[in-house]
Amino acid sequence: MKRIAKLSTLSVLVLIMVFVAACGKSGNNNNNASPSPKASEAAAAPAAESAAASESSQPADKKVVLGFAQVGAESGWRSANTKSIQESAATAGFDLKFSDAQQKQENQIKAIRSYIQQKVDVIAFSPVVESGWDTVLKEAKEAGIPVILTDRAVDSEDTSLYKTFIGSDFVEEGRKAGQWLVDQYKDASGEVNIVELQGTTGSAPANDRKSGFLDVITSNPNLKIIASQTGDFTRAKGKEVMQAFLQANKKIDVLYAHNDDMALGAIQAIEAAGLKPGVDIKIISVDGVHDGIQAASEGKINFIVECNPLLGPQLMTAVNDVLAGKDIPLRIVTEEGTFTSEQALAALPNRQY
Repeated sequence: MKRIAKLSTLSVLVLIMVFVAACGKSGNNNNNASPSPKASEAAAAPAAESAAASESSQPADKKVVLGFAQVGAESGWRSANTKSIQESAATAGFDLKFSDAQQKQENQIKAIRSYIQQKVDVIAFSPVVESGWDTVLKEAKEAGIPVILTDRAVDSEDTSLYKTFIGSDFVEEGRKAGQWLVDQYKDASGEVNIVELQGTTGSAPANDRKSGFLDVITSNPNLKIIASQTGDFTRAKGKEVMQAFLQANKKIDVLYAHNDDMALGAIQAIEAAGLKPGVDIKIISVDGVHDGIQAASEGKINFIVECNPLLGPQLMTAVNDVLAGKDIPLRIVTEEGTFTSEQALAALPNRQY
């Protein structure tokens, strides 16, 4: 009996030692051991929740939000420009926030600040005038929202306030208009009297189209600008100012209008005065909108320098490139041509704007 008791006690001790050794082995090699299915699931859960949270904060189908502050709807050119931007944004799948400044800078600044508050992805706008933008552009920069200029430039010395400027070379447009005039009157022996319908005072196209024109015509001392006044880029104002020009000046040989709409208004005033536009008074204009091309095809406008309003596709490409972190040129110039009366007649059937 004593021997059996001793064997039983020995067996129990052996079993305890085996159990302890097994437990010790398991604990010492915990880093190499495979976790249980439940442990794996518990460890994976936080990572899965984190990934889900990340996806919900930046959904794959999130639309790019573009805030665009337009100058207004003062002309056929501007209407075509607006349509191009709206249609191109829809094609690109962007969420477009659009505002019409009605040709007032304070309205554009208010719109830009609203876009900053809404935290849009990109802000684009066509400045009403060149000056006075630094403060609001700095606000956009501080908010981390890139800005793109279209159609018109600003005169800020800090070019870091915007990513690029997409639009025409207005100075070159003025030069083209001036060169046509110089060529037409290269053999003139007497003075050629010119009246000028300027665009909105302080705007880039008004400033640049004037300076480019003057740069070229000064080569011929017979070419004289006898009157120059703003017509605000509108047809009604163009007519009103041209009426005043006709009353104040007995002899007008040439009209240089900074856009087609002012030229078209001036044509009404010229015809009302019993004169023949394009014959009694030569007319040079800028834009190339459908109504302007129509008037040119009829010989009422002698020469049009094109300014392409269809900037929408270029703008959407620039927005995508900026958001993708790509380097883009600080200046993107659109390609444009010119039209004589004969060329306008040929182009009219296929004119898009």
